[in-house]
Amino acid sequence: MGYIYLYTGTGAGKTTNALGLALRSVGHKHKVIIIQFLKWWKNTGEYKIRNKLKPYYEIYQFGRPGWFKLDGSPKVYRFGKKKFIVRNLSDADKLFAKKGLEFAKKIVKEKKPHLLVLDEINLALHWKLLDKKEVIKFLKSLPKRTDVVLTGRFAPKELYKVAHFVNVIKDVKFPKKIPTTKGIQY
Repeated sequence: MGYIYLYTGTGAGKTTNALGLALRSVGHKHKVIIIQFLKWWKNTGEYKIRNKLKPYYEIYQFGRPGWFKLDGSPKVYRFGKKKFIVRNLSDADKLFAKKGLEFAKKIVKEKKPHLLVLDEINLALHWKLLDKKEVIKFLKSLPKRTDVVLTGRFAPKELYKVAHFVNVIKDVKFPKKIPTTKGIQY
């Protein structure tokens, strides 16, 4: 098992930190695989760059269109010029998360990446879309050459114990209206 980096907390920048490590790894011609849980939107910089960074960079998404919320009926939100329907978590979300984890297990064996990013896995664990014991067992089974980054809010305390590096990111200051700047927030 390589090193495990845990980025959690309610502040912005967890995925951005992971992408910084991915870019650094690609610069050394190391194989990077990013698996995004709960994400589906392909208009993000990290997704759009995939073809330019081949063969060192791969990204896969395991989420259904529309974000989620925990408090009831669907709502419509704007993100830039796009509209998204926000809905409650469902069995479909659980199925996507499980497919993402199974895919991670398979691709690690086949491609043996230097860096594996499990983006938003902490949130998938927090919302019980994945089993903590199964994820920890997978992390402990990774090859020595594979470092892994776990991102997302509300990381379970069990991951704090398994990780070699733990960074809790918190907001200190931010504008009243959060910007959605292309190339920065997405």
